[in-house]
Amino acid sequence: MHLTVVSSLDVLCRQQACEALAAAHPAAVAVLHDLLENGVVIRRIFGRPGPVEREETRLEHGCLSCTVRLDVVPAVERLLALGEDHIIIGLPPAVPASTAVNALKRGLAHRFTIESVVLACAPDAIEDHIWDHHTLFESGFTPVPDDQRTPGEFLVGELAFSDTVLLADPDLVPVDPQGRARGVQLLGELAPHADITEDAAGIRPGRHDYAEATARSVPGAVRVPAEPSASPFSTVTRRVRRPLHPERFRHALATLAQGCCWLRGRLWIAAAPECRIALQGIGPRISLENTGPWQPGQTPHPPADRTNDAGAQLDGHPDAGDRGTVLAVTGEDLDAAEIARLLAGCELTDAEMAAGFAGLADPFGFTPTR
Repeated sequence: MHLTVVSSLDVLCRQQACEALAAAHPAAVAVLHDLLENGVVIRRIFGRPGPVEREETRLEHGCLSCTVRLDVVPAVERLLALGEDHIIIGLPPAVPASTAVNALKRGLAHRFTIESVVLACAPDAIEDHIWDHHTLFESGFTPVPDDQRTPGEFLVGELAFSDTVLLADPDLVPVDPQGRARGVQLLGELAPHADITEDAAGIRPGRHDYAEATARSVPGAVRVPAEPSASPFSTVTRRVRRPLHPERFRHALATLAQGCCWLRGRLWIAAAPECRIALQGIGPRISLENTGPWQPGQTPHPPADRTNDAGAQLDGHPDAGDRGTVLAVTGEDLDAAEIARLLAGCELTDAEMAAGFAGLADPFGFTPTR
């Protein structure tokens, strides 16, 4: 029993992708869910002869996770019980594929294999979505008012977890050829692990690796293309072995983030030296998160896949474990030398190292776990 999970930012791309997948796999059943206002979920199931079912349900708590747990999972379980061998699951717009996959793993009684996790998107809109400062609710992608994610945050999260990007140009929206070409190039830089295809029939089965998808999605993880691309977009990766001065890094962060599509990694900040700080900057939004203490002992070996985990290659002091700053910056026309200079200026000097970390102000508000 095989499942293909399709996520999307908007319903038009999702619809087109699911129609293409259904045409490429005529024996499959497609189940599409949409979350409306006031917790109303519409479920539509399509089989070989056409529409099979359309049901409307009102949830007591109409959030994205409840939609998956209370409607998507039971619908898939029922189809598996009927003996369906291939199910295409079209998630409601803005529902993370990771949420659905985790719920399916917990909730399905029947054995199944997730063949592929597909992100459906219009490439000419990628840059606009990444730089959109509105929330998903404000931009009209979800009916959930308290969803504070931006469109860019959703897309980058989906690109990390998905194994395939299916390009979908909705018929209602005129295509910008130049923007489309740039979008395809940017997708290749943001998701070097993924297959990017225009043909649903070309999606390779068995591409989903749950452990690897989860590892790519961990806050602070750094994955970069194994080979430099010929596109205008590139990724610069830097490692800093000394702790960062908090105030100097605060000022440098604004410059680092300016103009880059995606800034991510982990920070060793002198004001909270025991805290492994995950950094995420997508378009106009930057966030820092304390992900707990650093790992003791030797740094692990990098995973063997088609991308490089730059963080796993950090050469730290054997007593320091994996402590150290690892940053990756993705954008257009990046100046690698300037990025290196900015970060080098944030390192503690010999005198500051000798003086210790006591008394350093923490502008980020992290509490050391010493």
